[in-house]
Amino acid sequence: MLQIKPILTMLMRNKSGPILLLIQIVLSVAIVANASFIICERISLMDRDSGTSEKEVFDFKIYNFDTNIDLESQTQRDIRAIRALPGVIDASTTSMTPLSGGGWSTGFTVGSSLGKAKDTETSAVYYGDEHMLNTLGVNLVEGRNFYEEEVLTGSPNLATLAIVSKAFAKVTWGDTPAVGQIMYEGDFGDQPIKVIGIVDKLQGAWVNSKYLNNSVILNTQLVRAYTRVLVRGEVGTLAQLKESIPIALHKDNRDRVIDGFTLISEHRKRVYRNHELMATVLSMMVVLLLLITSLGLAGMVMFNIERRTKQIGTRRALGAKKRDIISFFLVENYIICLVGGLIGGLVAIQLGKQLMSIYSLPQLELMYPLATVAGLVVLTTIAVILPARKAADISPAIATRSV
Repeated sequence: MLQIKPILTMLMRNKSGPILLLIQIVLSVAIVANASFIICERISLMDRDSGTSEKEVFDFKIYNFDTNIDLESQTQRDIRAIRALPGVIDASTTSMTPLSGGGWSTGFTVGSSLGKAKDTETSAVYYGDEHMLNTLGVNLVEGRNFYEEEVLTGSPNLATLAIVSKAFAKVTWGDTPAVGQIMYEGDFGDQPIKVIGIVDKLQGAWVNSKYLNNSVILNTQLVRAYTRVLVRGEVGTLAQLKESIPIALHKDNRDRVIDGFTLISEHRKRVYRNHELMATVLSMMVVLLLLITSLGLAGMVMFNIERRTKQIGTRRALGAKKRDIISFFLVENYIICLVGGLIGGLVAIQLGKQLMSIYSLPQLELMYPLATVAGLVVLTTIAVILPARKAADISPAIATRSV
C-alpha cells in the first residue's frame, strides 16, 4: 500500500498510456456487462418449459380438396385411423401448435355483472377434444378433462367449456379458485364458457409474446378443409409415422395433401433461432473484448518494463526484492482496472437503461457490472504477472549498465 503514492505520481507523469487503457477498460465493462446480461436473458428465454412432451409430439397438415366429402365424418375417420397406428400414443385435431409461431389468440371477458366486467389478458386458444391433454402431454393439476360427449364439432363459436393454464388462471382470478368460473368470448354475457380444469403449464405459439404462458383449451373440434393434427408418438417413431400416416389416410381418401410433419422440439429450434444467433454473436464479442483488454494490459506492462529498466535495476540494487517489483506493476494496473471498472460500471447501468427503454429489455442487474470488474481484476493479474516476473528477473548490473 505504501507504493500507491509513487505509483500515482508515475501515472500522472505519463498519462497517455494509462488513459488509453482506462478508456478501454471502461468500454469493456460497459459492453461486456450488458452483453453478458443479454446472453443470460436469451438463454433463460430459450430454456423455458412449454409444458408439453416436445420430443414425442409432432404436427402435420391435411388439405382436403374434394368439396363433396363430409368433412366432419372424414375428420373423425382420420383421427381414429391415426390412433390405431403402431407407435401412436394419442392424436387430436388442433387449431395451433405450441411454439410454432402461428395460431389463434384472443381475450375474454370476466366478471360477476356487467358493471364489474373486465377483459382478460390475451391468451392462446386451442380448439380440441378430450384427447388433447394426453396428446400434448400436459399435466392437469385441478378440475377435470372434457368428457367425450361434451366435445362439440364444427365452428369455433360453439365452445362452452375450457381448460386453462395455471398462468392464465392466476392472472385472471388471482387466488380465487378458477375451476367453476365463467368467462365470455366477447362482451359480458356473450357465449359463456365454464372453466372445468387447470393445466400446470401450456405455452402458446409466439415465444416473444409476454402472454406466452396464457393458454385456453376449448371443447370444440374444428371442421375445415384444412386440418392441423397433433400426434403423440413413442420417441424415435417420427420417421416411421411420417410414412405410415399418409398411407393410412390415403386408403380412405386419396384426394388430398398431407405434409409438414414437425416435432414441437423442431418448432422450438426454429422460433428460437434468432435468440440463439444473438447469444452466439454476443458471446464471441465478449471473448474478443476480453482478449483485446488482456493484450492491452500485457502490452502496457511490457512497454513500462522496457521504459523503466534502469529504474527497476536501481531499485533492485538498493535492496528491493523480486516480489516488490511484481507488486509494483500489479498495484499500478489494479488502480487503472478498478478506476476503469467503477466508471465502466456506471456507464454500463446507464447503457442498460437505454437498452431497456428502446428494446424492452429487463433492467440490468448490478451483479453483471460487478462480475465483469471482478473478471477484469483476475484478467489483469494473469496479464501482468508474467511480464512483471520477467522484469523482476532483470539483473541490477545489466539494468544499470548504462547509468
